[in-house]
Amino acid sequence: MTQPTAPFRWRGEHLLAEVPGGQALFTTRRGGVSRGPYASLNLGLAGAQGQPADDPAAVAVNRSRVADQVGVPWDRIRRGRQVHGRRVLSPRRRPPRAGPKPAPLRGAEPLPEADGQATDRHGEAAAVLVADCLPVAVIGSAAVVMLHCGWRGLAAGLVAEGVDALGELGDGPLVALIGPGAGPCCYEVGPDVHAALGGAGAETGGARPIDLKAIAAERLAAAGVSEVHDVALCTICGDPAVFFSHRRDAGVTGRQAGVVWRS
Repeated sequence: MTQPTAPFRWRGEHLLAEVPGGQALFTTRRGGVSRGPYASLNLGLAGAQGQPADDPAAVAVNRSRVADQVGVPWDRIRRGRQVHGRRVLSPRRRPPRAGPKPAPLRGAEPLPEADGQATDRHGEAAAVLVADCLPVAVIGSAAVVMLHCGWRGLAAGLVAEGVDALGELGDGPLVALIGPGAGPCCYEVGPDVHAALGGAGAETGGARPIDLKAIAAERLAAAGVSEVHDVALCTICGDPAVFFSHRRDAGVTGRQAGVVWRS
């Protein structure tokens, strides 16, 4: 396997990064019990439209293994139903009163809608599930946040919202960690997406590469993050035995996780 640069390193089958204030784990698809297109460490319960979801019992085993890696029980790992928006939840931010809307995907969990989770509590972690979108951890001296950064979330202002949520919980210099996700080597989008992210005008036709990692890094810096590290691994052209990829596998695939917690 490719050796990442510091602060990232392989710990067993997964990537770990340690910085002052916290740690982040970016899982791969290795080391689980799921089968078929979800083999093997799939952490998501929802299946693609028209496709059967993974076996819930297998997902439960996989989640337990990740919880053991983190040292926090799975039910103490904060998560939301990801909708490519900008909402970030934390112990000080209550979920919407109306509760979650019915999920369109079979097997989806009844979680509040949120694409980011922050916490200042020891013995608790924050996580997102991904399969090409970027898992982005931001770590401060007194709190941490994990963000699910696809292009829609980046365009909606998720990064700034995540840093704001972190500021409500603590202060100090912030360090960001960008985990494995779609790279500019493989991720092409239409002119509407480029325009939504502040790129070239929408009048330009055809799909062109876009660098979500660079855009995320720019927005992190603009939000006040003093240090940004990118693991520089693409889930689309990376080893298919290591990473799930929604685009590579035409939507029939599992989910890996980004998990962050306080040291």
